[in-house]
Amino acid sequence: MAFLMRSRFIAAASIFLQLFLILAVLPPAASAAGTSPQDKALLAAHDAFLAGDRVKLARHAEKTRGHALDIYVSFWRLRLRLEEADPGDIRGFLSKYPGTILAEQLRRDWLRVLGRTGQWGLFREERPALEKDDPDVACYSLLERWYRQDTSALAEVTPFWRAPRALPEGCVPLADAMLASGELTRKDLSDRFRLLVQADLITEAKRLVGRLSGGDGRPAERIDRIARAPARFLEQTDSDLKTALGRELTIFALTRLAQSDLHRAADYWSRRLQEGFPSEDQQYVWAMLAALGARRGLPEAVDWFGKTGEIPLSDEQLAWCARGALRQENWPAVKSAIERMSLSARSDSTWIYWLGRSLCALGAKEEGRALFGFIAGGDHFYGRLAAEELEMPLQIPPPPPPPTPEELERVRTLAGLQRSLLLYRLGLRSEATAEWVWTVRTMDDRELLAAAELAHRHGIWDRAISTADRTVAMHDFTLRYPTHYRDLLSKQAQIRKLDESWVFGLVRQESRFLAEAKSPMGAAGLMQLLPSTARWVAKKIGMKGFNLSRVKRPEVNAALGAYYLRHVLDGFQGNPVLASAAYNAGPGRARRWCDSRPIEGAIYIETIPFSETRQYVKKVMANTVYYAAVLGGETRSLKSRLGTIP
Repeated sequence: MAFLMRSRFIAAASIFLQLFLILAVLPPAASAAGTSPQDKALLAAHDAFLAGDRVKLARHAEKTRGHALDIYVSFWRLRLRLEEADPGDIRGFLSKYPGTILAEQLRRDWLRVLGRTGQWGLFREERPALEKDDPDVACYSLLERWYRQDTSALAEVTPFWRAPRALPEGCVPLADAMLASGELTRKDLSDRFRLLVQADLITEAKRLVGRLSGGDGRPAERIDRIARAPARFLEQTDSDLKTALGRELTIFALTRLAQSDLHRAADYWSRRLQEGFPSEDQQYVWAMLAALGARRGLPEAVDWFGKTGEIPLSDEQLAWCARGALRQENWPAVKSAIERMSLSARSDSTWIYWLGRSLCALGAKEEGRALFGFIAGGDHFYGRLAAEELEMPLQIPPPPPPPTPEELERVRTLAGLQRSLLLYRLGLRSEATAEWVWTVRTMDDRELLAAAELAHRHGIWDRAISTADRTVAMHDFTLRYPTHYRDLLSKQAQIRKLDESWVFGLVRQESRFLAEAKSPMGAAGLMQLLPSTARWVAKKIGMKGFNLSRVKRPEVNAALGAYYLRHVLDGFQGNPVLASAAYNAGPGRARRWCDSRPIEGAIYIETIPFSETRQYVKKVMANTVYYAAVLGGETRSLKSRLGTIP
């Protein structure tokens, strides 16, 4: 999304991805004005469902009988009375619509009700039919086993206990039993309390702190006071570091203070407090401070990680240990951090690439190049960088044979895709996308390409791109990297002297070429302009008759967006990496994320503290390389495009 320097920017690193997934857009063919009376009744039924109004829903349901989407009306009616619904009615729906996304959703929600109400016979019968696991259902399943004297269920609670989220309801009595039996120790309590605090789940942490104090409810009140003024608590001379609870509250205060004033927290810790803690707690606090320091690009973060000793670090902490070392090009520390990660984390292309780089830098070039070979075939950011390390030129795969009429007809007649297309036409986008994703989940490459072509022909370009992206061996880059609005976007790129492939790469990431795209934050159109940005640019370029209703028009949006992109690019001396980061998170942040010395572009990107912006810049820059090949433009390597960040 485009942001003005003086705008208020996003506060959470993950918000762009969350918002993008629920962009309120309609495909070009969608128009509520042209719906039939039955369509209007169905939309009214949907509104009644969202409002929880059973009476209105029942009234509108009468008018939707025979509608192609009456499965949704039946689902909505059952969902609103799930607590008291007759099992026969629910099973009737499940047997009538087997294998559908709505059957999966209804069964999942019903299993939660059955677990909560202890209807274990029905729960046991329905649980095996749930295709996609769910944490709440999984915990109820463990609870059901425990009630049958299957004590092995207790061991399976541990992953939920160690997850930074509230315990699912079904796991609460199991955790109580484990605490009573000693299978969960006081250290486990302390570890979970710290996990919740770091995840900023203070309400959950307050529920747990009473256990640390032996049932005394007063520490929960102290948690509130500490959260409001952590420095005041740390300044108290009567803080009791001789008790486990006192030390835990002090660590909580340090964690809260570090989020707003890291240097002050580190000073409190190193000068006044750490000597009062056991060595394991000292290492934990240094790990917490180090991870925050690495996020903020502090050079001392690497030294802080060095003070953590042999304490086990989470994959997230080790990732920031590696990123902090990357900033200093401390390749031994990069290698050490990655090798300490779990197998699943080390298997990510990010850490395969950087482990390969560290090995090459340390003289083990053959081992490093072998790692590059594992990911060099992937058309993604690190796949492309790895291929370039191996001097493999970029080659767009030849397009596969287009879907045959028979293949297109087979996917067109799939009930899930038919419902999805109709839902898109009616503007019920979240339901439409869920139907689409569910239906294509098991398709092979030929089926995926046919489904992508179907979405393309209906103007649902985001589904066309994402479906084509799923292929494994047979790739159609005209569907993956489409050039919708090429005349318009290329013209604006030429006017503003912008790299055409970069503009296309950014639009692909911002809106998937959906001109009607609008996020809940108000960013709109092909280039996702916020109202404040659009007004500012319109004034700058003297656009006559401008009003916000015009921002979704492709020619207006492209003109405003290209000007703003040029403005941001000029603010960073023509550096597209910094400009991409600024376009997403704001120029101030992009500038703060620079180092005190020049650093490699890939290192700058990998050390962006916001995961949303980090992924955004990777995708925009990788898109740029592939669009250059698709458009026949300058075939520069990705690494040369990333360059050096001043």
